[in-house]
Amino acid sequence: MGGALRLSRGIDAFNEAIGKVAAWAILVAVLVSAINAIVRKVFGISSNAWLELQWYLFGVTFMFCAPWTLAMNEHIRIDILSSKLKPMTRNIVEMVGHFLFLLPFALVLTYLSWPFFYGSYVSGEMSSSAGGLVIWPAKLLILVGFALLLLQWVSEVIKRIAVMTGTIPDPYFATEKTAAELEAERLLALAAETVPGASPPAAKS
Repeated sequence: MGGALRLSRGIDAFNEAIGKVAAWAILVAVLVSAINAIVRKVFGISSNAWLELQWYLFGVTFMFCAPWTLAMNEHIRIDILSSKLKPMTRNIVEMVGHFLFLLPFALVLTYLSWPFFYGSYVSGEMSSSAGGLVIWPAKLLILVGFALLLLQWVSEVIKRIAVMTGTIPDPYFATEKTAAELEAERLLALAAETVPGASPPAAKS
């Protein structure tokens, strides 16, 4: 199990590094949008390439940050229900979800994305809009994004098996507090460190 856990940690670190870089695409998209709007208003010049670049950048963030989001357990979850389940029941639900939903979804989309991208690349497909961008890089984002999600699935299954066998403590459900509560406590603790006179949050009994 030690080798599998090292693989899991490697996958997590890899997707986290990619996600942190991809997250900056949001800032770039905002700057592109602002510059495009200013140029259009001031000089009366507009370009479809700038508009398409914005959704390219959004695609980078969405597709490359999704595996990182899964690794951090920040995907949408009904905490009201999951927090009421016993640890073993919760882990079984997680595994069922991984195998019945996440695995088929990631496999099928990765498989379908390859011809979708390759056909576009070979043909040199361009945007149908005047002055638009080449299309295949956007389709490559889809292929790589789902491949990374499939890789993260491997890591999540390894961690869940390790938790169920008692090899490691549960990294996600070791507390009854919700993700929002934990994030609020983290921000309050950070404020206590940086703001003079602020006090850290009191622990709940």
